[in-house]
Amino acid sequence: MVRPIRRTDLVSQVIDVLHGQIDSGAWPVGAKIPTEPELAKMTGTGRNTVREAVQTLVHAGMLDRRQGAGTFVIADTATDDSMRARFGSARDRDLLELRGALEVTAAALAARRRSPGQLARMRGLLAEVARHRRADDPDRAAEADAVLHETIVEATDNALFAEMYRTLAPRLRADITAESRRTGHVHDEAHVHLVDAIERGDQQAAEQCARALVERRLDDLG
Repeated sequence: MVRPIRRTDLVSQVIDVLHGQIDSGAWPVGAKIPTEPELAKMTGTGRNTVREAVQTLVHAGMLDRRQGAGTFVIADTATDDSMRARFGSARDRDLLELRGALEVTAAALAARRRSPGQLARMRGLLAEVARHRRADDPDRAAEADAVLHETIVEATDNALFAEMYRTLAPRLRADITAESRRTGHVHDEAHVHLVDAIERGDQQAAEQCARALVERRLDDLG
């Protein structure tokens, strides 16, 4: 029986509960976990807290969100910690060059393979970035931007791309957040052009848009 969470660090507590359910075998690999409202009731926390905890385990490579189907357990241990630590300590330029190699190819594949649901999620995330920008909330705008990139990678329908990107995700999110705080933007218009190209199925244009986004960041480094 899972007890309601009462301590202050709610997200961490909920992550511990989710880990416990997976480690105990209550939620084996391949199982669909309860919905966010069910998890909120189970843990005695709010849906936002639950959503953040679940997203953390998605980034760790333990859970997978599937559009229209729910969230599933895909591993009972977190993605290789040594690789995650290596990415965390990498130079900014090295990270951006690797990000470019992944995201340019991912954009082209997404233009070929994206589902209507994934495209709708991309559009929703663009709107979310714009909304947080108007509210002068760079951190939440950066979070939505990071999820947009992850959704594009998921749209490749390539499990290895998605797994590699999830390993990079914590460092990428930190990089995107730092840029958003420093500049007040995350190249919003360029992201719109990228999603437009993916929607049209224009692989070449999608590649060019993704490459331009990474090159702008490389230019910023000097």
